[in-house]
This record gives sequence, C-alpha cells and structure tokens, in this order.
Amino acid sequence: MISMNNKYGKNIFVTGASSGIGRACALEFAKKGCRVVGVSRNIEEKTEDFPGGGSLLQRRLDITDEAAVKEFIEGLPDVDVAILCAGIGVAGPAESTPMELTRKQMELNYFGTLNAAGPVLRRMRLKRGGLLIVIGSIAGRVSIPMQSQYSSSKYALEAFTDAVRMEMKHYGVRAAIIEPGDTRTGFTDARVTKNAGGDSEEYDNVLHKSVAKMAKDEQKGRSPETVAKVAWKLACRSNPPARVPVGFEYKVLMQLLRIMPDRAKEAILSKMYLPE
Repeated sequence: MISMNNKYGKNIFVTGASSGIGRACALEFAKKGCRVVGVSRNIEEKTEDFPGGGSLLQRRLDITDEAAVKEFIEGLPDVDVAILCAGIGVAGPAESTPMELTRKQMELNYFGTLNAAGPVLRRMRLKRGGLLIVIGSIAGRVSIPMQSQYSSSKYALEAFTDAVRMEMKHYGVRAAIIEPGDTRTGFTDARVTKNAGGDSEEYDNVLHKSVAKMAKDEQKGRSPETVAKVAWKLACRSNPPARVPVGFEYKVLMQLLRIMPDRAKEAILSKMYLPE
C-alpha cells in the first residue's frame, strides 16, 4: 500500500535513474509503494518489485532526444510525480571552456530537463494535479569558480522552476527545486575538466587544485539517499516550498547569502575554490 502521506499519487517518473541521486529517488519512492518508471541513457532494462506493491521499471531513454522523450512520456499510464535528475558537470575556466562542452552541459542539464518537463506538465495540467521536482544545486544559487557553465545550467533551472510554479498553480500542479550541496555520487568521477591550454599553465594549475577540492568535498558529502528523502517529503506536502537546500549547513548558508554583500560572498567562494 502506498503511504497516505503522499499527496499526489503513486505513478512516479524519474530521469537520471541509473545512478546517484536519480537512482536513490527511484528506490525511495518504489520502497514506499509507488510505481516508478526510471529512465537513463545507460541503464539495464528490468523491473524490480518491492514489498508493499512498489515497483521500479527501468528503461533506456536519452533525454536530449526531444521527440523520443515526448513519445515515451505520452505513452506512460499516468504521471503523478516527476523527479528530473539527469545532469553532468563541466569544469574549466570561463574564458576557454569550449563551446561544444558548454552546449553539451546545457543540452543535458537544462534542455534535457525541459524536454521531460514539457510533456509531464501538460499531462498534469489536463488532469489538474501533480508535482514536478527538479534536482538543482547549491551552484544554482551561488556560482562556483571554475564551474561557470555548470552553475549557469543550474541557475537556469531555478528560473524555470519558479516560472512553472506560478503558471501551474491554478491547475493544481506544484513545482519545487531541490538544491543539494556536496553529495557522494559518481558525478565526481564523471565530471569533464577542460584545461585552459596555450599560455595558461598557471591557470591550469589553479583549475586542477580547484577541481581536486571539489572532488574531496563531494566524496565527504551527504549520500544521495539524503536527497531522495527530501524528494519524498516534498511529495508529502500539498504546498511544498519553492526550493529546499539539502542539509542544515546549506540552509543556513543560503540565508546568510541573502544578506551578505556580493564582495564578501565572492571572497569566501574564492578562498574555497581558487587555492593559491
């Protein structure tokens, strides 16, 4: 039996479900008795059943393929909650990150999310109910040096989710964005790092020290299951908050940044991510 705390229904759609936060979210909802469809470009196609009637159906789907995503979502029996997790990370200097990497970053993190959100929201609007959960990042609220493109993609998701929340409220559809900080997932090893090259050896040294600091912090961070539990709690609220930083320290940080002068904020972030 599905927990009565879930306010939206037991049909769940999850992107990026092969690993990390996406996989954790898919399992969290399936173990709570939901029927979960989890998709990813690289995933073993199978069905897992759980006590209490929950299930996880895994299917291959490239969310950058707009037509394929639309057809897939329209073919689902129903979508009550959509959790959009798919994403990659690109690190490199703002001045020299190749445009092909920037486009790849935005194609997956932003446009891929939109490819799934569009048909999901249409279905929710027509039935006048549902919940859209977008997995953002603390980097969507504070830009991280040497991750300008990643931060930009997450900032874009913040703006998109804000607009969705206003547009869909009349139809009984809710939207929220979860903002994880450092999290222990395969995202760290999958990050693409691009040197400045040319006459920028010193710059490259800073880049690699910065990425090493990010990787160390991420591997000491919270588990993806922590993020999944936040997603479940959002599904248990009729009026979920607009955005939820994951972890007490990040909630405090977000409050401080609201009142902190930009100069002070930049000094702190530079000290953290631009080691001398």
